[in-house]
This record gives sequence, structure tokens and C-alpha cells, in this order.
Amino acid sequence: MAWEEWEQIKADVTTRHAVPMQLNQLAPAAGGGGCPDLAASPAKKNAAAKAINDELEPSVERDGKHAAESVNAAVKEFGARDGYGWDTSGELKKAHETWEKQVEALRSRLAAEKHALGKTGIDLQNNDLDVAAQLARQSRIDNC
Repeated sequence: MAWEEWEQIKADVTTRHAVPMQLNQLAPAAGGGGCPDLAASPAKKNAAAKAINDELEPSVERDGKHAAESVNAAVKEFGARDGYGWDTSGELKKAHETWEKQVEALRSRLAAEKHALGKTGIDLQNNDLDVAAQLARQSRIDNC
């Protein structure tokens, strides 16, 4: 990248971020100004957690067991007989061990996401209550 291109990129970024954000307006009548696809309702979060619990986690476990059985059969088939065997057997076993670790990481991630979906509503409510309490302590309108 040439020096002039770098300078132009920096100038473009500076120009884009030079306009300050304005917070001196009300939210739209429909509420919030956020992304319309944000699944923020408790019903949508519960549905997502239920889908993880009822569909994704059992599928990952079932398919992981099926793959393990298939790979173990292949490792046995390619394994040494009479002192001879295929190199594929050992390498397939190593690859499967790596794959099992990845499946376990996926299962852990799904469990964490499911837990986070259930906890988010409580966290947001607690944040709202905390902000309201802080504003109430600092409000001069209430003291008039």
C-alpha cells in the first residue's frame, strides 16, 4: 500500500467519525432505535434456548456417537493383522481424537449459549434497575 493511499484512508476515517453522535432526541414511537432483527423478547430467547436444548445438543451428541462408532470400525478394519496394517489406521485415529475435542468444544459452547440466553433478561433487568437507582440519587428534579 502506497503512502498516499494510507493517508487517504486515515482522512476518510477521520471524516466519518468527526460527526458527533447526538443523544438529544426521543426514541422512535415504535420503541428503541436498534436493529429490527434483534431477538430481545423473552419469548424469542426462550425459543432459542429450547431449540438448543431440544434439537442442537441431542443432535450433536447423537451424531458424535455415530461418527465415533464408524471411525472406530474403520480404525479396526485398517489396523494391524498378523503384524501388518495400514498407516491410515493410526492417522484416522489421531484425526478422530482431534474431531472429538472439537465436538466437545461445540457442546460446551451450546451449553454456554443456552445458559446466556436464559440469563440475559435478568442481567438487562438488573442493569435497568441499577441505572434507575443511580439516576434517582442524582436527580435534582425530585428535590424541588
